[in-house]
Amino acid sequence: MEKTDVLVIGGSATGIVAAVTGKSSYPDKDFLLIRKEKQVVVPCGIPYIFGSLEGSEQDVVADAVLTQAGVKVKIDEVVSVDEKNKVCRTNDGTEIGFEKLVYATGSTPVVPKWLGGADLENVVTVPKDKEYIDEMLARFGDCKKIVTVGGGFIGVEMSDELNKKGKDVTLVEILPHILSLVFDEEITVQAEELLKSRGVKIKTGAGVKEILGEKKVNGVLLSNGEEVEADAVILSMGYRPNVTLAEESGVKINEKGFIRVDEYMRTENPDIFAIGDCAEKRDFFTRKLSGVMLASTGCAEARIAGMNLYKLSTLKTFGGTVAVFSTALGETAFGAAGLTESQAKQEGFDIVAATFEGIDKHPGTLPGTHKQTVKLIATRECGVVLGGEVVGGSSVGELTNIVGLIVQNRMTINSILTAQIGTHPLLTAPPTAYPLIKAAEIVAKNI
Repeated sequence: MEKTDVLVIGGSATGIVAAVTGKSSYPDKDFLLIRKEKQVVVPCGIPYIFGSLEGSEQDVVADAVLTQAGVKVKIDEVVSVDEKNKVCRTNDGTEIGFEKLVYATGSTPVVPKWLGGADLENVVTVPKDKEYIDEMLARFGDCKKIVTVGGGFIGVEMSDELNKKGKDVTLVEILPHILSLVFDEEITVQAEELLKSRGVKIKTGAGVKEILGEKKVNGVLLSNGEEVEADAVILSMGYRPNVTLAEESGVKINEKGFIRVDEYMRTENPDIFAIGDCAEKRDFFTRKLSGVMLASTGCAEARIAGMNLYKLSTLKTFGGTVAVFSTALGETAFGAAGLTESQAKQEGFDIVAATFEGIDKHPGTLPGTHKQTVKLIATRECGVVLGGEVVGGSSVGELTNIVGLIVQNRMTINSILTAQIGTHPLLTAPPTAYPLIKAAEIVAKNI
């Protein structure tokens, strides 16, 4: 029987980070990562394989990230885990003993059982599987009309990228607007209009009732009775945690289907951890169970698990998901962190929200200057920032991360007003009208 000190099951982003962080924190321990995929794709880069990139090979994570850190890699599938005796068995019959185990088994795309026609030819999902994605690319070559079902980030990005390739793309979303689980309505409308202007057809307020065709898909039937022609259909209707292996080994699963963990990412067995899409999430503010699945959240959990494998630190815990999102449509980017205004009101917070629109360079006559809009949501009682949303140029990604840090550290509006912000004409908004600070000023006047 083979042995290792730490066994990581799953080789996508969270598994990689847990193994590398763990090896860095405990260099004397042996680390083994097992995954079934020969090559690992960058999860968030998958939509861009269908447009901006030349193929899946440009979206691969090299194994050198692991091997250079001293982590061993085995390409195989774990089929059983004996939690009591600390032994796992792989598909090729190998038995591996371990001291610590990390589940990083990720998630799989949802295909509703009630959806007729989901098994037709050219009906696909978007898994984190390079071989499947390569087959999708080959299938889409001759397809002219594509319907994407689901207006979340994956659905929106897939639709935009395929549109770039000259496909006739229709995006179907059952909610009133795309991206509405992440942004307030005024921002979802902006994203929607922008996506339409780029050539994607959008049908909101109606779901898909049935996928049409005999052997091969030829259309979709919407809940409002409308039919849309399609040579291919992409089901982007969410993901469910991949917990079968953990559940069969006796690990507790919560009511949302995730592996139960504490703030150190441990299961009820202190030697077994779970991270990423398969692991339980709680909202940062309400502590309610959350279904958020993000690589950014998962990698934070992975670092925490890796650092706490053998020695707990009360300073290195996961305090709940802030949910930091961002995406881009052409030159316009959208980002959000924490609670939206509508979510905060729904939860019962007494809030003040304000928006400021400025520019992301100064002077505004500089080439490439883009509008930059910042919305902040804060409590009326004490000015603690609950969330923020940003729209603008490429700087939106990092500005959204700043908002995320503000939220996670429970900073107040006054903290933003007194912050020292570095600026440069080519890189940032002007110091005289920095949108983040100007939005905070408006909030402060109304508290």
